Amino acid sequence: MRGTNSEKTTHPVLIFWIIAGWVGFCLLPWYMVEDGLWSFEWLFDGYPFDTDYAPALFLLAQGEKMWLAPLAIPLLMPLLVLRRPKSDPLYARILVLAGALGFGWLIAQGFSIGIRGYNFDWLEALFGELGDRQYGMGYGAMICATAFLFLLTQGVAARGAINGDVFVVSAIGGVIAIVTAFVFFPIAKMLAAAFITDDGAYSATVFASKFFDDRLWGLGCLAGARCGAAWNSLFLAIAVGFITTVLGLAFALVVTRSGFRYKRALRALTVLPIITPPFVIGLALILLFGLSGTITVFFAELFGTQPTRWLYGLPGILIAQTLAFTPIAFLVLIGVVEGVSPSMEEAAQTLRASKWQTFRTVSLPLMRPGLANAFLLGFIESMADFGNPLVLGGNFDVLSTEIFFAIVGAQYDQSRAAVLAMVLLFFTLSAFYAQRAWLGKKSYTTVSGKGDAGVHPLMPNALAYPVLFVALGWTLFTAVVYAMIIYGSVVELWGVNNSLTLKHYVTAFSVRFEEEGIRWTGAAWDSFWTTISIAAIAAPLTAAVGLVTAYLLTRQNFAGKNAFEFGTMLSFAIPGTVIGVSYILAFNVPPIEITGTGIILVISFIFRNMPVGVRAGIASMSQLDKSLDESSLTLGANSWQTFRRVILPLLRPAILAALVYSFVRAMTAISAVIFLVSAEYDMATSYIIGRVENNDYGLAIAYSTTLIFVMLSAVGLLQFLVGRVQIGRRSHHGTEKTK
Repeated sequence: MRGTNSEKTTHPVLIFWIIAGWVGFCLLPWYMVEDGLWSFEWLFDGYPFDTDYAPALFLLAQGEKMWLAPLAIPLLMPLLVLRRPKSDPLYARILVLAGALGFGWLIAQGFSIGIRGYNFDWLEALFGELGDRQYGMGYGAMICATAFLFLLTQGVAARGAINGDVFVVSAIGGVIAIVTAFVFFPIAKMLAAAFITDDGAYSATVFASKFFDDRLWGLGCLAGARCGAAWNSLFLAIAVGFITTVLGLAFALVVTRSGFRYKRALRALTVLPIITPPFVIGLALILLFGLSGTITVFFAELFGTQPTRWLYGLPGILIAQTLAFTPIAFLVLIGVVEGVSPSMEEAAQTLRASKWQTFRTVSLPLMRPGLANAFLLGFIESMADFGNPLVLGGNFDVLSTEIFFAIVGAQYDQSRAAVLAMVLLFFTLSAFYAQRAWLGKKSYTTVSGKGDAGVHPLMPNALAYPVLFVALGWTLFTAVVYAMIIYGSVVELWGVNNSLTLKHYVTAFSVRFEEEGIRWTGAAWDSFWTTISIAAIAAPLTAAVGLVTAYLLTRQNFAGKNAFEFGTMLSFAIPGTVIGVSYILAFNVPPIEITGTGIILVISFIFRNMPVGVRAGIASMSQLDKSLDESSLTLGANSWQTFRRVILPLLRPAILAALVYSFVRAMTAISAVIFLVSAEYDMATSYIIGRVENNDYGLAIAYSTTLIFVMLSAVGLLQFLVGRVQIGRRSHHGTEKTK
């Protein structure tokens, strides 16, 4: 009997979620507050009786929004099991029923009733005209939905799922819910929008007419006219993927297989494209090769010819994307080239193979997965690139810019934008699946647990000279381009008045000191601080979601694990342009109505960059022996305590990498941001694009240069912090003494 009584204790986690559910239902505004919840102006503007700010309980008390009344039942149900032990079958059944009913009803009523009453004709036919409406869900609804979700996961855990581990089941449920809401739902909404006609009906004919449009698939370039945007994008992506892979391999070979003295300088160049806003390289190329560019004018005067606009179109985009994505290919290939076991190359030379034969028959085949990986990464990056085609595209149409103009242009054709986004998504997902298929079928493992003290042989001279020539030539060109970026920010008017000035920086970032304090008078400050704040909010959330997901993938086994991993990695293969369009279509109307707010920017960054946190976490956790977890669990800790006290302290490099990468990507993103910014929440990159469209290149480049130095500071801080991480337990003064 004593044992039975000891089981009849309260459950603190259950109590927390019951209280959270009632707080959301009774105290917080149920619908979105126009000026934002955190302004707290709603507290003094009629709360809690004003229907704009009222919690659900006060809405019902006034006879409003009666469809919210059934939510009280699943909120009351968990109170029945507060004193029951988890082993009681009724405990699990009631929590599962309460969570499923509450969460299901919230979703059903949210999608059924919108700003014009019922969203479906059959509901109006069944119940008659509603005569009421509802707006996007606010924090009250969000907290209530979260409470229902975790009541459901607690019930599922109590039924014995994953050994009854509440933390693991709740983490899986939480990740599935947010990935469904912010990845799968927007994509599904976008796919559906491709079939919508002007009057709101669905038609396969409309889809077919836009899908088979000559502007998309035309082959006029074979007869001297223009090709469709789909073929242009595909050809460009294949060319960029091939060229960046070749150049990346050349850099990797110079660093690992040559006696070149300045290898560190080459490695330093790898950081630049990551911290450079995506269209800045295009601007620098205009300063060099544009109609009034330095090199164009020089050669025109030298040969007495007329300057041309040759840069605008395929050549300019190809050069800009190659500059931007070659270092990413290098980052992929450097690890692959270094990972080839030296003992295998030495064995080939022992068998009297020449250096060239060894490289061609042993080293290069073992690099094939890395080469495919680099090619496909360059392919996807080129497909997703929006900034460079916008700046340099000319008459060369690509999918990313066509999508943009379909949404923001005079035509405002959401259906066409959705069709274009589907084609873009098809190309990138095909590349993503090809990558997985290539890497999944063959094993190229050369490094085992045994020691390998060999040294990589140098390249044969027949290969070393051309590789070194290509690598150094491209490095010099890259350095000139970045020098142009800095120089272009301090000249009066490029090509007209090249006198040095700081006026662009003053216009963008001037500051005035007054009695009341500092006044940020520069034109760029608003977008700069908005960008910093949104990136700072998104970065830790991105890292948290990514690392929890990595923990589930590396440390837990559960049904549907492969589908779970695919869902979390899907956003990597979805171009930012597609994310932007799908978010506009999905979150412009209830139940989740967040278009034009800072929240939609934060969410887009989280799910765009989450795969990086997942991969960083998986790579680090794979190096931690599972016996660490088992020891902690054996000593009585639960999974949450083990994750927080054992796993997380050993993941500092992965946490910092995910934090800084997601911060940097949020600062420099453009493809999704350009669709999601608003007058109140304008980001740095969209502000710069606006300056470019107004031909204000000086201010655009000055702002971009400032962002580059901000990013360099962030990366430097990362390297400083990661460099201080110590995993080993021994001190530098020797081993510990034992008795």
